[in-house]
Amino acid sequence: MIRQTLNGKWYVKSTDETGWENVTVPGSVLSALLDAGKMEDPFWRTNEYAARDLFRKDYEFQRTFHAGKELLDQDRIELVCFGLDTIAQIYLNGTPVGKADNMHRVWRFDLKPVIKPGENTVRIVFASPLLYIENMKKACPEKIYNSGTAFIRKAHYMYGWDWGPELPDAGIWRDIGIEAFSGAVLEDVFIQQYHEDDRVKVSVDIKAQIPDAGKSYLIECTCTAPDGTKISRKGAISENGGAFSFEIENPQLWWPNGYGGQPLYRIDTVLYTGETVCDVRSLKIGLRTITVSTGPDKWGNEFCFVVNGIKIFTMGANYIPQDNILSRVTPESTQKLLQDCVRANYNCIRVWGGGYYPEDYFYDICDQYGIIVWQDLMYACNIYVMNGDFERNIIAETRDNVSRIRHHACLGLWCGNNENELGWAGMEGFSYDQYSQRLRADYIKQFEYVLPKVMRQTDPNTFYWPSSPSSGGCFDEPNDENRGDVHYWDVWHGQKPFTDYRNRYFRFCSEFGFQSFPDIKTVESFTLPGDRNIFSKVMESHQKNSTANGKILYYISDYFKYPKDFASLLYVSQLLQAEAIKYGVEHWRRNRGRCMGAIYWQLNDCWPVASWSSIDNFGRWKALHYAAKRFFSHRLATALDEGSRVTYYVHNEDRTPYEGTLRVAVQDRNFNILSDEIHRIRCDELSVSKVTEYDFSPLLEKYGAEKIYALYELTVEDRIVSRGITMFTRPKHFEFEKSGYAVEVEDGEDCFLISVKAESFCWNVEISFAELDVILSDNYFSIYSPEGTTVTVAKSGLPDGITMEKLKNDISIRSVTDTFD
Repeated sequence: MIRQTLNGKWYVKSTDETGWENVTVPGSVLSALLDAGKMEDPFWRTNEYAARDLFRKDYEFQRTFHAGKELLDQDRIELVCFGLDTIAQIYLNGTPVGKADNMHRVWRFDLKPVIKPGENTVRIVFASPLLYIENMKKACPEKIYNSGTAFIRKAHYMYGWDWGPELPDAGIWRDIGIEAFSGAVLEDVFIQQYHEDDRVKVSVDIKAQIPDAGKSYLIECTCTAPDGTKISRKGAISENGGAFSFEIENPQLWWPNGYGGQPLYRIDTVLYTGETVCDVRSLKIGLRTITVSTGPDKWGNEFCFVVNGIKIFTMGANYIPQDNILSRVTPESTQKLLQDCVRANYNCIRVWGGGYYPEDYFYDICDQYGIIVWQDLMYACNIYVMNGDFERNIIAETRDNVSRIRHHACLGLWCGNNENELGWAGMEGFSYDQYSQRLRADYIKQFEYVLPKVMRQTDPNTFYWPSSPSSGGCFDEPNDENRGDVHYWDVWHGQKPFTDYRNRYFRFCSEFGFQSFPDIKTVESFTLPGDRNIFSKVMESHQKNSTANGKILYYISDYFKYPKDFASLLYVSQLLQAEAIKYGVEHWRRNRGRCMGAIYWQLNDCWPVASWSSIDNFGRWKALHYAAKRFFSHRLATALDEGSRVTYYVHNEDRTPYEGTLRVAVQDRNFNILSDEIHRIRCDELSVSKVTEYDFSPLLEKYGAEKIYALYELTVEDRIVSRGITMFTRPKHFEFEKSGYAVEVEDGEDCFLISVKAESFCWNVEISFAELDVILSDNYFSIYSPEGTTVTVAKSGLPDGITMEKLKNDISIRSVTDTFD
């Protein structure tokens, strides 16, 4: 096999122009024009709309390559395109060699008839993605819901969403190259595992293209353990394929983050003829069993990830594409984002169906970090017409991606789509009832017949779920509280109070969320000073949910005093967001066994915007992400407050029990302790336990609900592992005292220690930095003692040359009391 990359320097232009621009492939029209300085930043102010209109044109990409004798002597010469976005015509030396119409597929085109010795020119013409869907909509005999994204196999979010811009970019978005070969090549390597006590059988089924039946070929298959120990098998392969197996004694099992380690084994497959290596495939796997249990119980049917026989409480968020310009998504930026998930104690991430199937390195990193991937297929909030061409296209798309991803240890389930079944079932405000029964039947055919059939053929061992949310399919109450997974939006869209989460006992909540504005530095990246009002044209352009700013103000009015300035409004919106999601997660964790998953919407942004994310487009943690680190902690204490009565619980997601103490104290604003009790506790593995219940009425009557609060601290092995505050009135009515802050910075061996003290009780203390982007060990914390709070920042996360003095000079402190006059 000869592989010749065509990545690197290409040229691009619109087809109605003559001047070419350089473009680095993988790359796109937008990346080329930005690099050439031929367009303004589409994320700046309202530039999005001019950038969108660029895609009313067709564009062409072109480059030359050299074909030498060794390449030309091969029997097969193919152009292999791992990502063409999207409607494309491919030419070699002016001759058409093929077409593409799906950005999610791998495309192969035969070059043998037209390639020539020496210089060759490859040209790819991309049709306008805006005009294409406009023409398809006109040609469709039936009215179809949505913007036309159902007509094109292109990432739906590129046409805009309620958190993203409409920037339907075009180009060669993944690797491209030439593969040339004579003789046999590997076609498929499929790995399966069979687990018994202290033993795993790993089977490897291999398919190869063998054009010459008279020639003998050998396969060598090697399994390398995490410690480097190797087991090899060798044998002949025929046109019907070959199979090998390995018996692994005392296997090192792969576990999700927090439950154990993530050892990985490597399976290397080499195809030989004689002494010549024809092809090689290398895959990393984790030895584990993983499925979803939907068995009946006293509440209905559970929905629970089961890993190595252990039912886990799934914790994480929904992942959307990291950028609208895909060439800016790198292994480094993805690793940082997923590392931030691990820091916040995630064990799962849902890849939402309106984007694209991530790169291989995304799954490699999830394997490494122990993050289970809930993988949607790329269909979202839409109606699809199941004609023959569409069916053939999506079958090929599914096979391409499932065969690429299925071996990963992190893969937890395949899900058919996002919210399509819900639309057909008649969700209020989002219903497909007005569309034809033929289209309704097409849904069943696509997601409950065609795609499951492909799954059974391609990856029979991974759990398939037809839609999210769903109770199992067939439009059978897909948002049922007692079965399957749920998307719950009454808190936020329905403007119900945070406490409404406590009325809901979902089996698994795979979407729920609350919006906030990003950090002031992020807002400054796309605004002028005069734009910094949430109802300005620019701020509204970076708020894609038309009613969201009003909702944020509505919730502020319920919980907080009106912020005194723009920066305070941004900060308070983040506190609201964190508090809302905390209410839901802690409630569902208190009901572990009945509720077994909380995946909030959403992890990240694709551009600078007001949204439901916990990490913004610059990688800056919002208050929610710091809160997630606390409420997703394996060892957790929570308080269920009902008026003056508070019930305290301890939680344990570890596979071993722990013992410790739970302190419950009542204090006033000046750190005076009014009551203080310590409870000895033991929490069994994978459980939640009620510890004690208090009625604080006497203290509230004596001191006033506006002047005291309850504090709780869980201590394990002489370390406080969880703490929290319960107020007995809305924060807007609590009589905070104005306080100054004393900040000290110490130089540790591998970190800086930042200590903050205050003159009185301070809630949601934020440490921010004027210039630096810093991730702290904790933030948005409370100060409830004269000793204050100390957090750390790793030196490895700071730019070179940052000293203790520079860090201290960059710090600003505020808390809720600083947001109003």
